[in-house]
Amino acid sequence: MAGGKMKKDKPQRGSSFGASNPHFQGGISFHKSKGQHILKNPLLVDSIVQKSGIKSTDVILEIGPGTGNLTKKLLEAGKSVIAVELDPRMVLELQRRFQGTPLSNRLKVIQGDVLKCDLPYFDICVANIPYQISSPLTFKLLAHRPLFRAAVIMFQREFAMRLVAQPGDSLYCRLSVNTQLLARVSHLLKVGKNNFRPPPKVDSSVVRIEPRGPLTPVNFKEWDGLVRICFNRKNKTIGSIFRQKSVLSILEKNYRTLQALQLSEKAPSDDMEMALDVSTLGESFGDLSMDADDGNDDDDVEMDDGDTKRAEFKERVLAVLKEGKYEENRSSKLAQADFMHLLSLFNKAGIHFS
Repeated sequence: MAGGKMKKDKPQRGSSFGASNPHFQGGISFHKSKGQHILKNPLLVDSIVQKSGIKSTDVILEIGPGTGNLTKKLLEAGKSVIAVELDPRMVLELQRRFQGTPLSNRLKVIQGDVLKCDLPYFDICVANIPYQISSPLTFKLLAHRPLFRAAVIMFQREFAMRLVAQPGDSLYCRLSVNTQLLARVSHLLKVGKNNFRPPPKVDSSVVRIEPRGPLTPVNFKEWDGLVRICFNRKNKTIGSIFRQKSVLSILEKNYRTLQALQLSEKAPSDDMEMALDVSTLGESFGDLSMDADDGNDDDDVEMDDGDTKRAEFKERVLAVLKEGKYEENRSSKLAQADFMHLLSLFNKAGIHFS
C-alpha cells in the first residue's frame, strides 16, 4: 500500500461501505494517514511483477500487501510469499482471500511493524509501501543479511528520483550518495496517482535496488559524518563549507578527543560487523527537503584565527582539501570515489567525523 504525506482522515457521517466510496474496498476502509492506497490497475500490477524478474524458486518478501492484489500475482510467479502487514483488518482480509485456494500454503502473513520486526530469509522484495517509511525501510533492507538479490519498490516519485540521482542532477543529495554506496539503483517506471484507490496526492515511481556485495570497506559513521557536512550546503564550495566555524568546531573536538585518548579508528572489515552500521546511513531522511541549500547563512561564520591551536587545526583541515584539490569543488558534483578519497585524506591527517 503506497502513501504520500497525507492529513489524517476525518470520519464522515453517512459514509457507506462499497465500491461507490473510494475509501472502501470489499467492506474495508482505507486510512490515508497510514499510507493505505491500494493498487487498482491490474495491468500495472502485471508490469511490476514482470519487471521484478521473479524466479519460480524465489521466496518473495512483500511489505504492506493490503487486500492482496499484488500478493496474488507474486504467489503465482514465485515459490512463496512472506507478507508483512501492520493492519489486523488487512491481515484478516488477506487470509480470507486465499483460504481454501492452492495458493494458501505458499503464503505466510506476519502481522506487525516491518521496521521493528526481524525479517526472515528472502530472495527478492516486491512491495507497494507506505511512503512515510521509505527511508528507514530502504536502509533496513540494505542492512539485511544474508543479502537478497533485489528489491522492487514503489516510492513517492521525488524520493525515487533522489535515490537514482547522479552527480550534477538537481536532486542529487545525501540520500543518493548513501544508497548508491550500498546498492545499484535504477528507475523502472513512473506510476500516476490515478492507479490507486484512494488516489494519493503525488505521483509514484517503481525502483529496483540491487545490494552490492561485499560491502565497501569504510566506517559508515565516518562516511555519513563527512557526507552530512558536505550536503548541508551542497551548492557551496567544499572549501567554504570546511571554513565554517560550526564545522571546524565539531571536527576539532573530535580531533582533540582522539588525541587525548590516543585512539586510532579502524574501519571494520567483517561483513556482518559492517552491516550493523548500515542503519546509520538512513537516519534523518524524513523530510524530502533535506540537503537543500536553503540560503540560510547563519552557520557560514568562518573560524576566528585568533587562537593559535584553532588556527593550526584550520590549516590542517584546509591542507587536506588542497592536497586532494577539492577546495573549489561542490558536493553536488562529487561522485562516490571523490567522497571516499576525501574521507581517506581526512582520516590520514587524523581528522574524524564520528
